[in-house]
Amino acid sequence: MPFIDLKTQYRALQPEIQRRINQVLEHGQYIMGPEVKELEERLAAYTGAKYCITVSSGTEALLISMMALGIGPGDEVITTPFTFAATAEMIAIIGATPVFVDIEADTCLIDPGKIEAAITPKTRAIMPVSLYGQVCDMDAINAIAAKHGLTVIEDAAQSFGATYTGKQGKGKSCNLSTIGCTSFFPSKPLGCYGDGGAIFTSDENLAQAMREIRVHGQSARYRHTRIGVGGRMDTLQCAIVLAKLDRFDWEIEQRLALGASYRQHLTQAGIPIELLGVRPDRDCIWAQYTIMVDQRETVRATLEAAGIPTAIHYPLPLNRQPAYENISRSMDTPNSEQAAKRVMSLPMSPDLQETDIALIVNTLKGALQ
Repeated sequence: MPFIDLKTQYRALQPEIQRRINQVLEHGQYIMGPEVKELEERLAAYTGAKYCITVSSGTEALLISMMALGIGPGDEVITTPFTFAATAEMIAIIGATPVFVDIEADTCLIDPGKIEAAITPKTRAIMPVSLYGQVCDMDAINAIAAKHGLTVIEDAAQSFGATYTGKQGKGKSCNLSTIGCTSFFPSKPLGCYGDGGAIFTSDENLAQAMREIRVHGQSARYRHTRIGVGGRMDTLQCAIVLAKLDRFDWEIEQRLALGASYRQHLTQAGIPIELLGVRPDRDCIWAQYTIMVDQRETVRATLEAAGIPTAIHYPLPLNRQPAYENISRSMDTPNSEQAAKRVMSLPMSPDLQETDIALIVNTLKGALQ
């Protein structure tokens, strides 16, 4: 059983993927070809944001966003320690200081109630991470940002396609704040076959700055108006994402249904685990189906022996990682440290079968008895 079943997805989409790839091979515009613009227009329409700027990775999306905002040495960016390193890594790369705020115990998302205590005169932005397929409490975070004159950058690498019902009505992840960033890494809800990512904003000036930054700061050929990077998304990768878009709504529906099935099976089995909290004003598209369990390594070993792969996202909070100990500032993070000891992700992909879920849950039950 694969942890993420990309092979079945490919077989379902093979004709369109091959057609799209062959189209690129025929026109030969491997950098900034027509598929780049087509994908940006379709993704912007999907999220409701005015602008989409495709980039070389989700990591690069975070970097380019902060560069466009002029964040740098002496500035602070508030984020969560319970995330992949890229979130804080890019803050540090530009010379700013990552400031870590604890998560909610049940959702594993940054706790808005603890953000204000971390704000100082040096704070420039808040970077919430939409983990496991669920967005954060964006209304609360946006309100704090507005009160203190800060920018919100949603790290939505795991939540593209998720929805949130807030003060502005029902909205899509990546269009819930000033800037939204996502990743098209193969294992993400919408993935390519390599690296890729995108930035979303409805601010025209920021969009223009981001476009220039991703091509070495050029406003025109050899006209460098700002410092930039080589951050373009390859045309071939854009073509692959385009091939997947027509199936994407069905895949989101499947993720939601499979998440509900997991919850039902686990609840009925009476297994001594804790299910991830999902707030009523949003959905969770289950980039990973994550539970919390004690005796995790013993349970994982039992599942692995039965041919059921698992993963841990994440085993050590960033404020406890050696690379960040001396370059960050951290509030107390007991929930992050507890979650790091207990989270475990089970197989999840749109083509997962009900029989697979039943097998996984029965094996998990046996491991915990």
